[in-house]
Order: sequence, then C-alpha cells, then structure tokens
Amino acid sequence: MPKVGIVIDKLFVDHDNGMGHPETSERILAIADMLRHTGMRDEVTILEPRDASKEEITLVHAPEYFDRIASTRGKPRVFLDADTTTSPASFDAASRAAGGMLSSIDAILEGRLDRAFPFVRPPGHHAEADKAMGFCLFNNVAVGAAYLTQVKGVERVLIVDWDVHHGNGTQHMFYGRSDVLYFSTHQFPFYPGTGALAETGSGEGEGYTVNVPLKEGMGDAEYLKIFSEILGPVIEQYRPGFILVSAGFDTFFEDPLGGMRVTPEGFARQARFMLDAAGKHSGGNIAFILEGGYNLDGLWISTKEVLEELLDKKRSDYDTGGGATAADDVIEQVKKEHSRYREF
Repeated sequence: MPKVGIVIDKLFVDHDNGMGHPETSERILAIADMLRHTGMRDEVTILEPRDASKEEITLVHAPEYFDRIASTRGKPRVFLDADTTTSPASFDAASRAAGGMLSSIDAILEGRLDRAFPFVRPPGHHAEADKAMGFCLFNNVAVGAAYLTQVKGVERVLIVDWDVHHGNGTQHMFYGRSDVLYFSTHQFPFYPGTGALAETGSGEGEGYTVNVPLKEGMGDAEYLKIFSEILGPVIEQYRPGFILVSAGFDTFFEDPLGGMRVTPEGFARQARFMLDAAGKHSGGNIAFILEGGYNLDGLWISTKEVLEELLDKKRSDYDTGGGATAADDVIEQVKKEHSRYREF
C-alpha cells in the first residue's frame, strides 16, 4: 500500500464564515467522520501541520495583502467581500491551510510519502494576489506551485483544477509563466466569470493555461473524455515534475452551488487518471488539495472514493469507451484553440 499523507487540523474547524454560509466547518467534520467510519484514518499518515510563513505566502500574494489578512487575527467578523469573511481564527486557519500544502509537498519530495491529500479550509483557488474572494483567503495550490518552482527547483508543475468554479486566482498568478501549467474544467458562464476558452496565457505563458468551459449538466462520461482527449496529451507533452490537483467536489450531482452531474465513482475515476498520469510522467509526485464541495453527504462519500484510489484500495477504470458525450463540441473547440501549442 502506498504511503498517503493527509493534513487535518482543528483550526480548519475553527474558521467560521457565519450562520448559513455554505463553506462551513461541517465540511471538515464530515471528512473526519468518513476517516473514522471507514478506518482509513489508521491507514494514512497524518502529517504534523505547520503554518506557511509570510515569505512563502508572498511567493504569490502581495505583502500588503498578507498583512491585511493578518490584521484580522483575533478580531470579530471582517467582511472582505460579499461572501468572504474572517473570524478570529481565520488568519491562522488560512496560514495552516497553505502550510498543509507545503508540508505535503516536502514529505513527498523527501520520500516520506508517496502522495498526499490535505483536507483544509478555507479553500484557495479564487484568492487573487491582492484580494480575497469566493470563500478563499490564501491561494493554497498556488503557494504550493510557486514553492515547488521557486524554492524546490522543480522545472514544471501542472495544476489540474476540477472544481465546478474556475480558479481565477490560480490562473492569474501564473498566466505569464511556463513553469506552471494551469488546466481547468469548470461550469461556464458561472462564478467568477473567468475561464473562457480563449484565455490561454500571455507572453512566456502563452499556451500554458488550458480552460475547458462547460455547460451545466456534465457528468462522469464528459469529464473522463475531457481528461482522456485533452488533459492526457497536455500532460504527456508538458512532462511535469509535480502534479497538484485542486480537488473541488462541487461538481457532485446534488451539490447546492453547482449544476454538474459527477458521481462519487466519477471522482474516483478522475483521481485514478491523475494518479496514473503522475506515475507515468512526474515520478509519482502528486498531491490533491481540498477546494469546494458543499453537499456534506456528497463530500463524505466522494472524498472516501478518492482516498481509496490514493491508497490503492481499489483501481477504478477510466476508459471512456469512445462514445459520444455532451462535451464533444467543447472538446473539439479546445483542441482547435490549443492546436498551435501542442498535438492532440
């Protein structure tokens, strides 16, 4: 059985968005319950959490923005935008969430783990360099990618974002760079409004942003065909040294904030695709990190399915069978848009 690490911490429960907010501490409690109920808590390595430093977080965030979030520490609710707030523990939780990404990366690079999945909150992929938004304070996956390239010397990092929402912050942080390739499947048009097909990067980063904007209602078959026909060739030609997955579970078919139809088995198959790709192209170096997912039952069962794949307790088949899907048109559009950068 591979060595799989997780990060889970009381601070992720203490972060409080207020009554009725969908991004709730119950999300972490549901995952903790899943770990106990399935016995997988005893099968994973629970990493000692650490806080990301200001120096590490400002690899992607403006120092003034870091100071702004730090200034909320210990204070009653501070509204950063209409749906993104802090509580007294939020700065510490956000620092530890980013640190959970970094401790996972370190453990993999040092050979103490084979793969990891930090279960953190607040999520990160909407956070811009100088702005909180979409429930996100610090951009955890972006901090991880910058740490890999700028501190650890990894030449190429791939970020795969399968959240129902486009990761605007992650895209913008690496839009002009080729050492981080950002790949996103997302409902479109939808919050936050970014992620159009023609957004492909700029300057040195041209061709290193790959957006697959999808109409609502897409399910397992569509996502797996996108992975097979677009993401597969992207990974093969990019040859990343490390893969990071922004694993949002709000494409679940009963998620209150999304409009997609992915099943728990679909998440398992997506995870297996990513694990096999990492084994083939990045020396097995891969870490998932929690983003969205707001149906608690869906989060419980879907994270279970993915963790079983990470532990190799099962190996799901992701063969698409080549049948027609509702995503076929957008698949062809993405191939056409990116044909000047790579072969499909």
